[in-house]
Amino acid sequence: MTISGKASCNGTGGLQFAARHNGRMNRRFALLALAAFALSATAADAARPRARVAKPRPAPVAPVPLPDTVRVAMVTALGTIELDLDHKHAPITVENFVHYVDAKKFDGIPFYRSMRLDWGTQPNGLIQAGLQANPLKVFKPIAHEPTTLTGISHKAGTISMARYAPGTAMADFSILLSDLTGLDADPKSPNPDIQAGFAAFGHVVSGMDVVKKIWDSPLSPTKGEGPLKGQMLEPPVKVLTVRRVAVPTAPQQ
Repeated sequence: MTISGKASCNGTGGLQFAARHNGRMNRRFALLALAAFALSATAADAARPRARVAKPRPAPVAPVPLPDTVRVAMVTALGTIELDLDHKHAPITVENFVHYVDAKKFDGIPFYRSMRLDWGTQPNGLIQAGLQANPLKVFKPIAHEPTTLTGISHKAGTISMARYAPGTAMADFSILLSDLTGLDADPKSPNPDIQAGFAAFGHVVSGMDVVKKIWDSPLSPTKGEGPLKGQMLEPPVKVLTVRRVAVPTAPQQ
């Protein structure tokens, strides 16, 4: 039986049509199957844990050894103080200080204390600055380097580490306006704290007038505890930046 306008599946033309139709269907199924396989393979590949390829790490850069003398410029709201740090004789203390300098940890710190002694030649005392043991900013405490070991005495212009007990110094320091050799180590003292003294590690080479301005700044009559009461600057004097600078080359004679 022939359906008008269509080939019968029972005749030769129908077989040819069916064959062509089945071929097209088979190719379509094959393509669909191939696509399905590709998708399933992609999904399986995505689900399969991949071995992580370790990226080569750059070789660590060896720190450049510090010279015997390291000069730093401390820019404050009242002017610039330049200091020479004695790495040759106080290596631990200087390396610690430079660590803070290079990490820019001293940027923005305050000079918060002015100790004014009413005896001796004036000005007599010191100014003090630092991170005030801020746990979010300080590095580990350093070993104490006494003046008996370094040979650096507490004279006018000396920079020295502030501390509690010996071996607790971190990021606070003082600059002296006068000779205060009583801060040097005194091995003969029965007091262990006085035996150790404080760790001096450099001196001011320019800007003592700025040190004097900070020392002369207004004090709070109420801030500070114990012996520090009446010694706290109000407002504190801000340190803007502290950076290493080159030591000028001595002129050849």
